[in-house]
Amino acid sequence: MCPVFTRIDDRLVHGQVVQGWVPFLESDEIVVVSDEAASDETRKLLMRISLQEEIGLKVLGVKEAAEYLKKAVSSSSKTLALLPGPRVALELAERGVMFDIINVGGMHHALGKAQIGRALFLSEEDKAALKAIAARGIKLEGRAVPSDPQEDIIKALG
Repeated sequence: MCPVFTRIDDRLVHGQVVQGWVPFLESDEIVVVSDEAASDETRKLLMRISLQEEIGLKVLGVKEAAEYLKKAVSSSSKTLALLPGPRVALELAERGVMFDIINVGGMHHALGKAQIGRALFLSEEDKAALKAIAARGIKLEGRAVPSDPQEDIIKALG
């Protein structure tokens, strides 16, 4: 398994990630990639206190995260990268971050978004970004929790 597992989840660090994904992946570090979260000290503090002490947390803007993640693939850490949406994943790929697979988890209901999965609501911009990611040869799997079966996101887009 690649030392960096990438997940798109608009809630970033939350119970499903902390209780499900972190133990499943045996992650020792979480990298949140969000320009918005990186500039919000309160949000960073809330994410930090929701994690066990031994789990590292970095909250980075996209540019800084791209450089960090390029190095993380050759480290001994097991990193879980959390992204708020597909546009961020596409921007990381455009900045040279290599992905084999990206897990598309929770993207929740909002005005202008259509439901394509159990907890997956996408705007036209989201769909376009996912298609652009897939066009780069990156597999997109839909799975809310590790025990869920993997769903092919591109097939679900139609």
